[in-house]
Order: sequence, then C-alpha cells, then structure tokens
Amino acid sequence: MPVTIKDIKTILTQPAGSRLIIVKIITSDDGLYGLGCATFTQRFEAVVTAIEEHLKPFLIGWDVDRIEEIWQMSSVNSYWRNGPVLNNAISGVDQALWDIKGKRAGMPVYQLLGGKCREGADTYAHASGRDKHEVVDSVRRHMESGYRHIRIQMGGYGGQSDTIQKPEGAPDGAYYHPREYVRRMTEMIEHVRTEIGPEVELLHDIHERLRPIDAIQMAKDVEPFKLFFLEDALAPEDIAWFNNIREQCATPLAMGELFNHPLEWRPLIEGRLIDFIRMHVSQMGGITPARNVAAFANMYSVRTAWHGPGDTSPVGHAANLHLDLWAPNFGIQEWCRFNELCYEIFPGLPEVRNGYMYPNEQPGLGIDINEELAAKYPCTNPVIEWTQTRSPDGSPMRP
Repeated sequence: MPVTIKDIKTILTQPAGSRLIIVKIITSDDGLYGLGCATFTQRFEAVVTAIEEHLKPFLIGWDVDRIEEIWQMSSVNSYWRNGPVLNNAISGVDQALWDIKGKRAGMPVYQLLGGKCREGADTYAHASGRDKHEVVDSVRRHMESGYRHIRIQMGGYGGQSDTIQKPEGAPDGAYYHPREYVRRMTEMIEHVRTEIGPEVELLHDIHERLRPIDAIQMAKDVEPFKLFFLEDALAPEDIAWFNNIREQCATPLAMGELFNHPLEWRPLIEGRLIDFIRMHVSQMGGITPARNVAAFANMYSVRTAWHGPGDTSPVGHAANLHLDLWAPNFGIQEWCRFNELCYEIFPGLPEVRNGYMYPNEQPGLGIDINEELAAKYPCTNPVIEWTQTRSPDGSPMRP
C-alpha cells in the first residue's frame, strides 16, 4: 500500500522579525510527517490561502513518493503559474515531501540528491554600521567568530543620507539617493579592504536599488577591491544590462533572490553573465527546481549561493544546507544567525561553527518544530515600510 497525503497543515510563527510559514504534511503512515518552508513574509496570508484553499484539497490522497509529479501538476493545476505566492506554497509541499522521503529511506536528504561533496557549507554573515569605521569593527567581530566571508553594508539598503532635499509636500517613505549611495558605498568598501587586508572575502548587496548605468559604474568602481561578489546589481526587469556589466569589468556577480520564472535565470547562466545563482529556494518552488537549476548551472561553471536571510525559515535553511552539501558547484551560503528562541522552536536547526554550517545527520531534512512554542509567537501583519522606497524627489523606486 502506498503512503499517501492524509492532511496538510500550515503553521505560522514569528519568533524574530520575519513572519514564517511552515507546511506540515501528515501521511497515512501513523506518526510520519514532513516539514517544508513556504515563507513569503511580506504576503504570508496570501500563501496560506493558496495552501489551505487550493493545494490542500488538490493533494489529499496523493502518493508521497511521487515528488516530481506532484511538483509538476501543482505548478500547472492553477493554469496561471510562476508567481511568488504559488511558488512558495508549492515549495512548502515540495520540501515536506523530500523530508518524508528521507525519513522513509532512513537517510538525510543530501544522500537522496547524490551524497556529499563536502562535510560542511561555508557561510557568510552580515556586517554593518552607521559609518565605515563601524563597519570595520563589525567585520573584525565576525572574523573573531571564524567567518571568512563577510557581507558589508552601511546604513542599510540604499544607505543613509542626511543631504536629501525633498520637494514641498513630498510623501513619507524610505528615501535614498542612488548616486550618493554609489559614492559612499564605494568609499566604504575601499576603506574596509584597506583596513582588513586581502585575506577575508568581502561581499556587498546593492539590492537592485540602482539604475542600470549607475550599477555598471559601481561594478567598475569596486573592481580593484576584489569582492567575492556584488549582489543584485540589477532588478529582474533589467537583466539584459548584465551584458554591459560583463563587457566592462571582472567584478563577480550574484543574482536571483526575486526570480520566479526559469526565463529569468536561464539566460544569465547560459550567457555566463553571472557567477552565483542567488534564488530564494521557496520563491522558486522548493528543492526540486533548485536541484535542477544547480545541475544546469554547474555545466556553465556558475556556483550556488542560495538566499538565506531571516525570512528564509529555519526549515528553509535546512533545505539550503542539503543542497549545499550535495552540489558540486556550491559557492557560499548566506547565514542570518538565528536567535536562541528559533533553536528552541525548531530543534535540529543547523549549527554554524567557525563559519561552516553542519548537518545533524538525521533522516530527512533533520529539523522539527515545537508547535506549542511556535504558537506563542503569532504573526503580526503591519503595513510594510521599508519597501516604500523613494528617490530624492519623491518618485517611487524599486526596493
């Protein structure tokens, strides 16, 4: 008798800043269940509705072993496809099915993918400060903790500016000055490299906040400082401009956290226009498509660097880790350094020691959830402010 999907449960919790969505698939085999990440923190209620009202009634009774078929059919059952809400909902199911598959096999998921290529996944952490001197201090603290790859930001995404002169009657918003940002961040990166030296790998995230021509200029300006990569230099709508960046400098480029559709990442890989794929694994639909993209990217010497901020849930980080351990073209893993409460809610959450993330060798994804404790931290639903970005004259800008 096949083991089937008996029920699908959606668990919401917010133990830190991000609203997390965990999918729990309960099977016909008493006591056997799997967990997956469906976290789209900015529109979490929409994902919950997609799971509870659409995927759940569609999938009850399916054989849990048919992961590929379930992924394919879930993607097209709505006819309209390749959007963040649906992809995240499908991801939660997909990751939970891989978790179940590993538990049934008595193996960690990385074994099902093909086994380890490494014992631990090298990570990078985030260093920041209000000015370039505070950034250096933050970098040194991370180095003392064993990190060899460190992302450096100053004043948050887009930086901070005290010189913006808004027009009269300008609306509220998260204002920043794109060209001033280029000047100040380039100066900061140069300062950190000078103070820290060449041994530590430095990264920086533009967060798609620049017009294409300014992004090209910044990629050229920071080339002498030998970044490990420059992240999200362009918005998904502007990916054709990666040709222009490649023609003018050798700064390594990482891209992809907002990608939903294969036609967003495929031409960048085929054209060798980026060096790292940065997709958010739940945003792209789970382990199944991530495995396929990693294998595809490997043929073009493009490495993985899966998105791993606080709005990738602990379950999502566990999924990232299994992909990291397996992928021959692994590059680096972003790590947000969860608080102790997250480790209590999610027993089995991967640990990082001296910059390396290690699995716990349990079957499946190796992570669980304390639902009673998770329920004590319900999700809030405020209007999001940081994405209400504006240029100095008040015009809307992409965050």
